[in-house]
Amino acid sequence: EALVLSREIYARRVVESGVSHECTLLAGSNLANSLYASKLFEEAKTLVRDRLPAAQGSLGADHDVTLMLNKILADALMDNPDRSRDDLRMNPRWYGVDATRSGSQHRR
Repeated sequence: EALVLSREIYARRVVESGVSHECTLLAGSNLANSLYASKLFEEAKTLVRDRLPAAQGSLGADHDVTLMLNKILADALMDNPDRSRDDLRMNPRWYGVDATRSGSQHRR
């Protein structure tokens, strides 16, 4: 039932506020967490990967919602018994990392 409610809330937020609004991204994070808890790893992974660019762009890489989305993605990738090696390779785009930066310039 929690999963059904999370889906409904997220869908309503998308319509009312748009995909980049903080409330929508939070609802998306809650939905992804419900999917993860229900062991629907592929769906959780897809949702998070679709929402991360919006979260990074509108909230920033260090915002709590963006960080939570990253955590859910990492958990879904690691706990999925059907994961592939490609799933475990970090794609800098998912994490807001600029792959052209390195060394002390990249550290905060």
